Parts: sequence; structure tokens; C-alpha cells
Amino acid sequence: MNSQKIELEPIGIIKTPWKTPENMPIQPIGAKGIKGIIEVFPKFSEGLKGVDGFSHIMLIYQLHLVENTKLEVIPFMDDTPKGIFATRSPKRPNKIGISVVEIEKIEGNKIHILDVDMMNDSPLIDIKPYFEDFDNRTNTKKGWLADKKDIDKYHFKSDKRFI
Repeated sequence: MNSQKIELEPIGIIKTPWKTPENMPIQPIGAKGIKGIIEVFPKFSEGLKGVDGFSHIMLIYQLHLVENTKLEVIPFMDDTPKGIFATRSPKRPNKIGISVVEIEKIEGNKIHILDVDMMNDSPLIDIKPYFEDFDNRTNTKKGWLADKKDIDKYHFKSDKRFI
């Protein structure tokens, strides 16, 4: 096995109302209208040039409060155990989160965002523009989620599985 060392440097920090995982949103759909602020560190702020032209961005961040990893979990929309890679559970081996958020406004090195579903002080690893023509795929296979038609009946808040 060829092992390579991966080094990541946070480019900023995400400020949100969620100080503990209890009852926090677990998907952006469960965080509609909830505000947060991305503080991009000054040495990376030049990288924000052009971001203001997008309505949404993808955030890649560290799930910094996750303490243990599980390779099999019971996802929130099912009661049958699934492999971690078939879910969006935070108990991942590399503790990486990805969320699509809406940009409210940008002020210098601060991006005010909506629909935040991440913990306060999450280290920000990267920002990518959300481009519907590339990122919004149709006619995809939905795996075990295929029979979950009425998503409005689900509670998109954390529970004991996320703590």
C-alpha cells in the first residue's frame, strides 16, 4: 500500500449558532434561513475575488468535534445499518464535511451565509462555487434513499446518533 501524507491548512473558520450537536440541523434543508459567517483568514482573502458573483458555494470543512469513527451507522432516514460511505453521517474516518450554503453578502474577508448545518468554529478547508450546470445532476441512482419520497416527514435535526 502506497501511503501519502496529507497536510491540510485551514483557510478560515465558520461561525454558526450551533455550539453543541444537540438538535442542530444535519442537512442544509434542516437549516433553512439559519445564518452564519465564514471568516477567511487574511492570507487567503485574495482568493475570494469573484465569489460575489455566485448565489451559493460549497464548503469543505473539518468535523472538528467528532470524537469517534464508525464504519457502520444507522442513518437518520432509515433504521437499518449502512456502511458509513453510503451515508452522510459525521462519524467518518477523515472527519470531512461538505455543505452547500447560500451567500447573503460578502464584507471583506467575511462571507455571510444562510442554511448553516455545521458546528460553530468548524475549520474551513476549502470553498468552491456551486454551479448548477455542473453540480445539479438529474436521473441519478439514489441507492437505499430511493424509496424516501416524502422527505418533509423527516426530522432534519441531530439525535443521539450524531453525538
